[in-house]
Amino acid sequence: MPCVDISTNVNLDGVDADPIFSDVTKAVASIIGRPENMVMVLLKGSVAISFEGNKEPAAFAEIISMGGINSEVKRKLIFSIGTILQTKLSIPRTRFFLKVYDTTMAHKIAKL
Repeated sequence: MPCVDISTNVNLDGVDADPIFSDVTKAVASIIGRPENMVMVLLKGSVAISFEGNKEPAAFAEIISMGGINSEVKRKLIFSIGTILQTKLSIPRTRFFLKVYDTTMAHKIAKL
C-alpha cells in the first residue's frame, strides 16, 4: 500500500482538498502500478517550511511503498505530484521536494 504524506506551508483553510486527494491517488496508483483503493494520501497545510532561505509556498512529500519503485517511477512521481501541487495550490515545482522510500529495498540490501 503506497502512502503519500504531503506537507506544505500553504494555508489550506477554504481550499477544496478533494481534487488534490483524488489526483494524487490516481497518479500514484497509475505510476506505481497499484489499485487506487490501496493508496493512502495525507495532506497537511500551514506547516512551518523554509526552502531556499524563504517561506514562499513550498511542499515536502514522502512516499513509502512496498515495491514498485525504480528511477523512472521516481521521476514520474516527482513530475506528477509536483504538477498537481503547482496547479491546485500554486506551489512551483522548483519548491517541491519528494522523498521516495521502497520498503522492499531495505530487505534486499540487508541480504547482501
